[in-house]
Parts: sequence; structure tokens; C-alpha cells
Amino acid sequence: MTGTPQPGPQRPRRPRPDQPLRARWDPTADSGRPRSERVERRKRSAVARFVSAYGWRAYAIPVLAILTVVLLVLTVRNGDQPTAETTAAGDDVRNTHVQEETTPIGAPTGDIQEEALPAGALPDGGAYTRKGEKVYRTVRGTGEKLGTGNQVYTYSVEVERGIDTQQYGGDRTFAKLVDATLANPKSWIGDGKVSFRRVDSGEPDLRISLSSTDTARELCGYQIKLETSCYYPPDARVVLNEARWVRGAQAFEGDDLTYRQYLINHEVGHGIGYEKHQPCKQNGALAPIMMQQTFGTANSQIMALDPEMKDVDRSLVCKPNAWPYPTK
Repeated sequence: MTGTPQPGPQRPRRPRPDQPLRARWDPTADSGRPRSERVERRKRSAVARFVSAYGWRAYAIPVLAILTVVLLVLTVRNGDQPTAETTAAGDDVRNTHVQEETTPIGAPTGDIQEEALPAGALPDGGAYTRKGEKVYRTVRGTGEKLGTGNQVYTYSVEVERGIDTQQYGGDRTFAKLVDATLANPKSWIGDGKVSFRRVDSGEPDLRISLSSTDTARELCGYQIKLETSCYYPPDARVVLNEARWVRGAQAFEGDDLTYRQYLINHEVGHGIGYEKHQPCKQNGALAPIMMQQTFGTANSQIMALDPEMKDVDRSLVCKPNAWPYPTK
């Protein structure tokens, strides 16, 4: 069609392909507004369209994204924290001069009747030595340093004369279990602070000693009429009561090996300075190694043994545990 164009508003023309591009052609542009205002308006329009399309979900999506990030951060942080199965090795303060004490450490001090501690009664089982000679024979054998800690404890393995160890493998079998227990990374070497080295002469830092019941009572005390073990500082003696070595404890339900490992670790713990006993701290968790598991793994069973245990939840019950660092 030819002729004179009709007067009236003209639509903006798209530039020809052979012409230089002088301006961006945008049929929706607000030519009368500043560019920054137009950009902001387009952003608001996009948000409005998004909200209109998704309704309440438009607000839920960013909230869920933030919560996901928070949960991921908490998960990473919790990965560095002890789990429910990780058990504190001992109380926060370790007495490194415990050998200077003059009274037994770890033996119950209260005057409690046996009937009040049913969980601590000695289980039925094999024979044990009631009366020994109160002198000890050293089991021959030495070893390399166990662990990386700078504080090295030398130890000897000893058996009271009068005790016949043949029913559980002999003196060397007893010594071998002591060595293997202390060499385990779940034992006291697990924190990288202490190490052990076995000797069979001189004056060791610890004398890990299998003892008759009468000798254990003499060294550890017999205020409660139950067989117990202890650490006796004047002799640097870790007293392991043979009655418990043979028969174990009710809480371990006949698992003699695990109980013997517990007995070694617990009493050696006293010997390296962990004087205080601990209660169960989380229901269903592994018992702390310094809990008196010989008499039970429930707080209600062991609280009467230690007058210093106060403000403890009596309802908590732990699982038996033989190790200071059970997750190593």
C-alpha cells in the first residue's frame, strides 16, 4: 500500500540487519524511567510471578534451604564430638603424685552391709586362694615401650606366693593378658599422654599383682564384706583380687575376659592418678572405666559406695565396659 502515512503514534522500529545497532530493542521497556528503576521493577515483577505461581511454597523453599544448611553444619561439628559410646577415661584432674598417698585408693570406704549391694556379690564359680603368703614372685619378662606418651610408667607383673594360677593358664598367661591389655590403643595409652614399659627388676612405678582375698582385704580394707581390688600407694601395688579374677562380676554376665580387662584398666587407672570414681552419665551408654562396675553398672547400685557422689541421676544404667577409650 502506498500513499501518505496516516498521522498518529508510530511503533518503534526494529533496526535493519544492515544498520548498526544503536539501541537494544525492547517492546516492553519503560523508556521514560531511569535504567536502575526499570531493572528493579523487573526484579519485583519476577518475584511476584514466582510467588503467584508457587503460593506458600515460595516462602517454604528458602526456609527449608536455610534449615538444611544449619543441619549440615551441626552434623559436621558433631562429627568432632564424642559419641554416646565414647566414655570419659577418668575425672578431669589426674593426681600425678598419687604414689605419695598412704591409704588405699579405689576401695569402698563406707560401712555397708553386703545385703545392701546385691549386684556386687561374688558370682559362683571356680576355686580361689583365700590366704596367701603376703609376698610376691615377679613373672619374668620385659617389653618395649607401649604407646607414644612422654610420661612412661614402668610396671612389673607379680603373683602372690601361695596362689596357683594353673587353672587359668599359669603365671605367664596372666602376665600376657596384662601386657596385651595395656598395649591396646583402647587402654590408657589411647590419649597419647602416658606409656607403659614392662620390667622384671628394680623399682617399677606399678606392681600389677594378683593377690589372695585375705591379702587384698588387708591392703584394700574390708569395710564392706565384698571382694574388691584397689591401688595401694605405699607399695606402688595394683591389687587384683584373685577371687574376682576367677569369678568376675555379675554386671559382666559371665564374660570373664572382658571383666579381667576392666579390672586391669580400672585399677591401673587409680595407679596413674585417677583417684575418683565416676557414675553412669548416659542411659544405655558404655560405663566409664572409672565406674565401680564390679558392684554394678547402674547408678542406684554404686552410689552408696562413694559418699562424694552427689546430685547423680539414680535412674541411669550403663553397659559394661573394659576400656578407657573404647572407640579407639
